[in-house]
Amino acid sequence: MSTISTSSLHIDTVLSYAADAAAAQPGASREAIITRSWKRCIQDYGLDPAKPAPPRYVPRQVLREHQDQADELINVARAGVEQLYRHIAELGYVILLTDNRGITVQFLGDPLDEAAHRKTGLYLGADWSEDHAGTCAVGTCIKEQQPLTCHHHDHFSAHHTALTCTAVPIFNPHGQLLAVLDISALNSPPSKDSQQFALQLVKQYARMIEDAYFLRRYRDSHILCFDRSREFVLINRQYLLALAGDGSLLAANTAARSLLADCGLQLPERPSALARRIGVQDLFDCVPDDIFSIPLASPDQVRAFRTHRQNALFFAALMEPSRAPLAPQAQKTEQQRCPLDELADDDPAMRKMLARAKRLCSEPLNVLLNGETGTGKERLARALHDSSNRRKAPFVAINCAAMPESLIESELFGYQPGTFTGARSKGMRGLIQQADGGTLFLDEIGDMPLHLQTRLLRVLAEQEVMPLGGEKPIKVDIRVVAASHRELRQLIEAGQFREDLYYRLNGAILRLPPLRERADKAYLIERIFKALSDQRQRPARIRGDAMSALLGYAWPGNIRELRNALQYALATAETDEITVNDLPEECLPSVNPRQPARPAPPQEQTSHARELEESLRRQRWNVSAAARELGMSRPTLYRWMKLYGIVPPNAQDL
Repeated sequence: MSTISTSSLHIDTVLSYAADAAAAQPGASREAIITRSWKRCIQDYGLDPAKPAPPRYVPRQVLREHQDQADELINVARAGVEQLYRHIAELGYVILLTDNRGITVQFLGDPLDEAAHRKTGLYLGADWSEDHAGTCAVGTCIKEQQPLTCHHHDHFSAHHTALTCTAVPIFNPHGQLLAVLDISALNSPPSKDSQQFALQLVKQYARMIEDAYFLRRYRDSHILCFDRSREFVLINRQYLLALAGDGSLLAANTAARSLLADCGLQLPERPSALARRIGVQDLFDCVPDDIFSIPLASPDQVRAFRTHRQNALFFAALMEPSRAPLAPQAQKTEQQRCPLDELADDDPAMRKMLARAKRLCSEPLNVLLNGETGTGKERLARALHDSSNRRKAPFVAINCAAMPESLIESELFGYQPGTFTGARSKGMRGLIQQADGGTLFLDEIGDMPLHLQTRLLRVLAEQEVMPLGGEKPIKVDIRVVAASHRELRQLIEAGQFREDLYYRLNGAILRLPPLRERADKAYLIERIFKALSDQRQRPARIRGDAMSALLGYAWPGNIRELRNALQYALATAETDEITVNDLPEECLPSVNPRQPARPAPPQEQTSHARELEESLRRQRWNVSAAARELGMSRPTLYRWMKLYGIVPPNAQDL
């Protein structure tokens, strides 16, 4: 059947259903949710299926406003969206996360298909509201507020009939529509049944995102999670209720709201002091104290309850609120806590290592730090010193790899007056002597020359140092913390490091995990960012899209690279808000897990070059403004300009 006749048949079907479902062609059938939408499109919006409208994109500034309003959700949803995409990318799907007005605020898709995605509206900034796009998964999901698949000719517009789209609503803790999670494909099997698994998968991830958002919003309240199974209550957390201190209900997730409705109970959409407050005792046969004592109730911290109306059995666990604001005296104590505590938040490997470091910090043992370059070994060494009984004495650091071999000996051991030409007339106290009573940090100890390793071994063994040109050793009291990103045992086997020195240094080993393996990356990003912005005396914040990119990047340069990236963003951002476009290009998210993007075909290159140049002209050749309009970083835009030979007018004669 030709494309024209197929399109005509689709138009006739839509018009017949919209006019009167009973008058539709014999044998044809459509779900009620689709036919209701078709009727709205014609009767309420005045849309014409014979005149399909092209995709509509909101201007860049408007998109940014929508992203700002959805910032917390985007941040919470990041992990779920990326995990879902890894499941479906090989099947040719893209992911759209839209706000409650149908504007796409987050997008993941294969960059090789970018032109096709833009053409069909499957892209960032697209407006999928039903009154413009017609019957479609996102727009109809918003209107009906229920999950659906809009498959091929379910779409109102003939412009979309090649697509299959599955959308699921995400609600806020009071039952109001917050967003829509959608997966769509440009090509799919003709049968709508082929999308059943897709629908279940999107439902699962929408629920995960919704519940993560719930837990974020009510992290300062008690949260009751319960389930039909005792064994799975802490894993599944199907039902969630946020509780006030008196046991009244503050909010509920979708599953819990449905249960409340079955029990004849309903939370107000907006809590009011005048409204009757529903208590947990209205749902379960209990008193509030039964709920708040759950953590002490049994070894597994789970307690059984029955509902009033159906006498249904549930098993409940209580999640305690996050730490309340500290009283002034407690704040003072907090400020005086061990410096080692500042190095990490909730990362298992760091927690275990720091617990060991606290036990070692005042022991008379030398310590060896191991970890990749940039993981923060010097910061750990300083924290060890500041947490020890040597904290009032000097902390002296030297990088053995950065200092010329000819200077290391004199810098470490010092020298007497007149020892060599060019020396100071009064001689110099070496770094070892300067660290007397305190800590000497030797970074990249594996790069220390062998003959100096011998002298250092003598210092550690005798606790005395002989300056160059000196005749009498000088007693020193030092603790050495050494660090290396290299495996010292391999250097020993290669004859490049003294085994006896290794055992002198190795009173204890502390290993720092690479940043990519740490579970507390968000804490590190926020802490470093605050320190950098405080230095600039210019308050700033990281928007959700930038935080998502930072959390998703692998950080081969570890914390050092993170610090550099944040410094770059602060230095180049034009406002006090860091967005994904302000980050270095290498930190930008790669949305294709299969293969890197390849250059577009020649015909698409011409179109792409024209689009870039038109944007630059609209923005009067302001590269920053054009990059924002196009949704890319400035380095990326400069790279494309160079590739296509686009030269600003003021540089054409140079």
